[in-house]
Amino acid sequence: MTSIHLKYLAVNPSDLEWGLAVNSVGRQDIAPGAVYPPSNHPTRYLFSPERGRILSEYQLLYITEGRGEFSSESFGRDRKFAIEAGTMLLLFPGEWHNYRPDPETGWKEYWIGFNGPTVEALVAKGFFSPEKPILNVSFHDEIPEIYNRAIEIAENEQSGFQHALAGLVNSLLSYAYYYDRNLSFIESNTSKMVSRAKILVGEKLVSIDPKTLADELCISYSSFRRIFKEYTGFSPAKYILNVKITQAKEMLTNTSMEIKEIAYNLGFDNSDYFFTVFRRITGQTPLAYRAETQGKKL
Repeated sequence: MTSIHLKYLAVNPSDLEWGLAVNSVGRQDIAPGAVYPPSNHPTRYLFSPERGRILSEYQLLYITEGRGEFSSESFGRDRKFAIEAGTMLLLFPGEWHNYRPDPETGWKEYWIGFNGPTVEALVAKGFFSPEKPILNVSFHDEIPEIYNRAIEIAENEQSGFQHALAGLVNSLLSYAYYYDRNLSFIESNTSKMVSRAKILVGEKLVSIDPKTLADELCISYSSFRRIFKEYTGFSPAKYILNVKITQAKEMLTNTSMEIKEIAYNLGFDNSDYFFTVFRRITGQTPLAYRAETQGKKL
């Protein structure tokens, strides 16, 4: 038996001023062999699995049971990609796409449709792309909970409900990006290598440098730098420097050590360089930071 729960919403132009507005939200449990898509959707959302469709909004789907297939304009209309449970699909406005559950298994899907400058900015900055609409997030209880909460809020349509839904969409997009990104790193053992690198930095902060770090991990420096930056957003050198400045902050706040002594204990060549780096990263001199965090006047 196919089970469907859906809600379609009118959007006030002022709702978009919040950054996001939701047009539709729902869940469907498509039984094996059932007709797909069900016929009770509004015309603008219906599509033929033989012809596909183009939407005027973004949609984020989460498949929690079953399997199926997906294709899109950016992938190539004739290419079909297998979709397994634990997958999210991000559909883009103006982008032809097609998907369907396997008739042998059916599937359970959640979806939410939305538009707004917030998601447009994320796409413009490369966080999401039509060239990568398939997000492998695996299984996480909080994701269906967010969809179900969105359905509940949409059902009630209380004052400000669009603002609450916008927050939930932001959460879903954040989880989609986070889990997909980290799952790919876990599968390639990248997370283990980066975790080991961070431990080594903590243990040998005063003497460690990026090339020595790569040597200890038995990887070429160029590969290590690329992988580390892709994972953390920092080059190894910048990461080490930021860890040193974090420890310097603690020393400035919680000890009476002189600036020269702090610089020496953290492996800086001289106190002038430490002073320059600290001010560049924090926007304050070490003395000003100490005075502020200890509640003193310079």
